[in-house]
Amino acid sequence: MANPLKYKYTSPLAGFENAPPLSEERNEDGKSLVNPQREGLSEAYNTFTEPLDNGRRGAFDIHIYYFQHSKEQTKYARELWERIRREFPELRVYAFWDGPVGPHPVAMFEVNVFTPAQFGAFVSWLAIWRGPLSALIHPNTIPEEGVPSSESAFRDHSQRAIWMGEKVPLDFTLFASSS
Repeated sequence: MANPLKYKYTSPLAGFENAPPLSEERNEDGKSLVNPQREGLSEAYNTFTEPLDNGRRGAFDIHIYYFQHSKEQTKYARELWERIRREFPELRVYAFWDGPVGPHPVAMFEVNVFTPAQFGAFVSWLAIWRGPLSALIHPNTIPEEGVPSSESAFRDHSQRAIWMGEKVPLDFTLFASSS
């Protein structure tokens, strides 16, 4: 399994090394700062940043969990699953699992998003509509050269994960095998 202490982090300022210093000027609200102007929007509005998978796999998986022994949560999850399929037909929505699968210790269903616009629309919608359920949002990254896919998947599900609601402890032993 990947050792988080060995992860490498590229500087967030890569590509901006020679940029002029930022201003300390404040906006009218007196709290926020005036940002420098740039030509056009960041490319991140159109394409996911590398090493996110911009291909058929999709850049993000969203796992929506429910406790399968709770009638109320099961009913809500099934209704949410149906609503997502009707509201967002362009997303990939997987089968409704009625028990643990893979590293996921409780029942869930999965949704994949393929563009930054889909991510923004769906995740903000889900923040309101997920109700009593928890959601794991994790990237699908293309493994760095020499890094086994299992280590990359472990990092995506742990260090790079985003949670909505209560965090559900995953079974990371699945990622212990090398690939």
